[in-house]
Amino acid sequence: MPPQTPEHRPRWTLLLIIVGAGLAALAWALKGGQSSRQQQNIEVARAVLLTGAGVFLWAVLFSRWPWLRRLKIFVGLIAAVGLAWSLFTIRGVSGDLVPIIGFRWNTRSTAVVSLRPPPVASPKNAVKLQRLPGDYPQFLGPNRDGSVGSVPLARDWKKDAPVLLWRQPVGGAWSGFAVMNDLAVTMEQQGGEELTVCYDLLSGKRIWAHADHARYGQSGSQNTTIAGEGPRTTPTLVGRHVYALGALGQLNCFELESGKLVWGTNIITANGAGVGDWGVSGSPLVVGGLVVVNPGGPNRSLAAYDRLTGENRWAEGNGGASYSSPVELQIGGVAQVAIVTSGAVFGHDVETGRVLWRFPWPAKFPNVASPILISGDRVLVSSGYGMGAALFQLKRTETWSATPLWKSNRLKSKFANLFFRGGFIYGLDDGILVCLDAATGDLKWKEGRYGHGQMIRCDNLLLIMAESGEVVVVEPNPTGLKELTRFTALTDKTWNPAALAGDILLVRNDKEAACFRLPLVK
Repeated sequence: MPPQTPEHRPRWTLLLIIVGAGLAALAWALKGGQSSRQQQNIEVARAVLLTGAGVFLWAVLFSRWPWLRRLKIFVGLIAAVGLAWSLFTIRGVSGDLVPIIGFRWNTRSTAVVSLRPPPVASPKNAVKLQRLPGDYPQFLGPNRDGSVGSVPLARDWKKDAPVLLWRQPVGGAWSGFAVMNDLAVTMEQQGGEELTVCYDLLSGKRIWAHADHARYGQSGSQNTTIAGEGPRTTPTLVGRHVYALGALGQLNCFELESGKLVWGTNIITANGAGVGDWGVSGSPLVVGGLVVVNPGGPNRSLAAYDRLTGENRWAEGNGGASYSSPVELQIGGVAQVAIVTSGAVFGHDVETGRVLWRFPWPAKFPNVASPILISGDRVLVSSGYGMGAALFQLKRTETWSATPLWKSNRLKSKFANLFFRGGFIYGLDDGILVCLDAATGDLKWKEGRYGHGQMIRCDNLLLIMAESGEVVVVEPNPTGLKELTRFTALTDKTWNPAALAGDILLVRNDKEAACFRLPLVK
């Protein structure tokens, strides 16, 4: 073989520059200087992809290798990409925006299920399973603050494990269960139909289902690969009625026992609004005789409908729609509805919808977690993607004012609600449990990686529905993390809020649902 002339020698220096620049970019991304874990993962992916692309272009176009070798590299890469595409698909992302890869043949069936309830066997001598009293009638529970009443849960589930009552597939959605008496209602996607479904709590048998022709992800910038398909809200159960809000804005009222439609309206078209990239996600709030939702149309941050007739009662506020759910707060003896919009936190008068106060809260990324009330007149808000948390105080003279007390980047809650107990705040900071001093916002501790899941407070315990599908029991303590016990309830990504009705725990994700009886103190 003749010696290579200078013009045919490989350009190793150029390759070293490309690889060196890529390693430097990767090191910068891994150093963690970004505002959030999500942004860090994006920067890591960008560094890896650009470095790989640079090496490929060097090999094919600038290496000076023989053309046959370069052709083999080009064809080999195309073949590898084609094989990977035929075998694997991206089934979504984690809460930290890490792609979840799966085989293409493991696809979920999107066939529409029959709406006729299946027969339920009733043996003559069957004894109905008894449970502790308690309902979980809406998103974030009876008080819409993530807490439930006194349930004497055991603290060690290895000796006395939770008992599985039932497990079954469900249609895709990020909806949770709402429970009243022995009925559990959730929302699901089945093909092109958006379902509101009522199950028997203790058996999992379907009682009734109502279908609307709607599917999030069919138009515009909606991307179900990242966001997932189906409804995103949890139904609200009040009295004899169910209030359910779909991902494209269809608000329905049903009779709880029968599933009969009482009234329905689309809050997006009725308020001149638009569906956001992640779908309509604010669960309905019932206050007195009103159903309050957040369409986010022009001068319509919130809209209220008569809960018996569906008649529009008011629409007020100029904040754009977010993915947070409205909550009722009692501040200074005044009942009001608070909502995190795409640019501020607002407080509205319940009866008229008039805006009482406003606290600026920028919307660089989606706002999801609901605001919570601390010590009578202080409100805490938190968001992910590097936003952090802020505490502000509300005062009423002739008008209302919102005064900032502190802001911290130590608590960036992407999905989960926050809890206040004994002068301290507990929440998931980019998936890691943290404790802050409520007076100053100072970090007390940060331990335990649970992902972007959800939480329920039961007496002096926290039940964490981890993103992995595990249920973890933690004792909130300002001195450090005190994890008591855990068990695996689901085995896939779980963003859905759990429901705790007495000693019955209902969990679900976008693939399956399960019901457990939790062990109690003996």
